[in-house]
Amino acid sequence: MAKKASAARHEKESLRKLDQQLLELLSARAHAALGAQRDVDPLALAEWARTQNPGPLPGATVATIFRELAAGIRAASQPVKVAYLGPEYSYSHLATLERFGSGAELTPVATIAAVFEEVHRGHAVHGLVPLENSTDGRIVDTLGMFAKLPLSITGEVQLHIHHNLLGKGSRADIQEVYSKPQATSQCREWLAKHLPQARLVEMSSTTKAAELAAEKPGVAAIASRQAGAAYGLDVLAANIEDNAHNITRFAVIGGEMPPRTGHDKTALMFQILHQPGSLADTMAIFKRNKLNLTWIESFPIVGAQAEYLFFVELEGHASDLKVRRALAALQAKTLRLNVLGAYPKTLPRE
Repeated sequence: MAKKASAARHEKESLRKLDQQLLELLSARAHAALGAQRDVDPLALAEWARTQNPGPLPGATVATIFRELAAGIRAASQPVKVAYLGPEYSYSHLATLERFGSGAELTPVATIAAVFEEVHRGHAVHGLVPLENSTDGRIVDTLGMFAKLPLSITGEVQLHIHHNLLGKGSRADIQEVYSKPQATSQCREWLAKHLPQARLVEMSSTTKAAELAAEKPGVAAIASRQAGAAYGLDVLAANIEDNAHNITRFAVIGGEMPPRTGHDKTALMFQILHQPGSLADTMAIFKRNKLNLTWIESFPIVGAQAEYLFFVELEGHASDLKVRRALAALQAKTLRLNVLGAYPKTLPRE
């Protein structure tokens, strides 16, 4: 018995020494970055940690640790103010944490337009807005704001969106389901099959839905697990999204254009003459310069009849020679051309 107790004490002391060494290494890493006055990108460091992870910890765990380390270093140097479409525990909030970590000064606002305004007025260095969803397509409010206020795009976050049915009691007791319209839309087949009798109630956010579900009997919410945990709700059904690869892509707006990495995308917005062949001539520019388009959307111009803005993403950095050649040719063909930004490609996050 005494031997077991002694072995347990020795193991505890060994673990404490490792904890102390880890803490000292983290402090040394922070001092080195601060002394060199070099910014530490939380997303880049997290991705590096994920790819270099030897185990046994899951890659996502290691990535989170390093992301928070980078965010803490950045906050110690100069806290970064970031505006996002709130409230807390919304998917935009989760994407903002993924990109900037909890060390940043995060400011939730009520609308996508408000995110743009916060950055435009200098109240926030960065903003984060949803750009497109793999199930529902483009986010109209975001494209509309780029048309009005073409702020720079300096990054992207792709987030797997897992919707959960949250509530108290059993699924059989549910009479109403609360959520944001986009979330309900992405779960419509599941809801029709499993809760055909439930009334769907539109909410301003998935977090607000979770808050009300915690207060009202017979009500469930569609929201993130984090929202459920915050309001003491049970997960009555997990991952109820109809598309197993349901991904929302968010744009980081504001700040400086990141340098070329060799794995980049450039975003453009342009208007062309309203005449036959204009769009075909414009698209031919990308083909001639061997540029691969990864996204293209048209958006009606407010106050003009049958006039459109085109949003395009292409592979390559705005500083690349062939991209610069294409931009010069586009300038001559378009009525309006905005280079919204260039930024590294990212992989979807869970």
